[in-house]
Amino acid sequence: MADVQSYILIQTEVGKAAQVALEVRNIEGVDAAEDVTGPYDVIVRASAPNVDDLGKLVVAKIQAVEGITRTLTCPVVHL
Repeated sequence: MADVQSYILIQTEVGKAAQVALEVRNIEGVDAAEDVTGPYDVIVRASAPNVDDLGKLVVAKIQAVEGITRTLTCPVVHL
């Protein structure tokens, strides 16, 4: 199990949620991607060995998917 897990909330262009979720699911480090209703269109569960690698995953790979307009990364904490 990776050291850093997070939920990434994604807003997409209108009508692009299903395609974005499908493409994001295939990115290494993404554990799940589901299209949802509400203020965000897709919610992703991702994991990485450390925070730096998580940032690289989000910026270099996830945000590069066509149709994404905004992301919000929420690292999981264990209290």
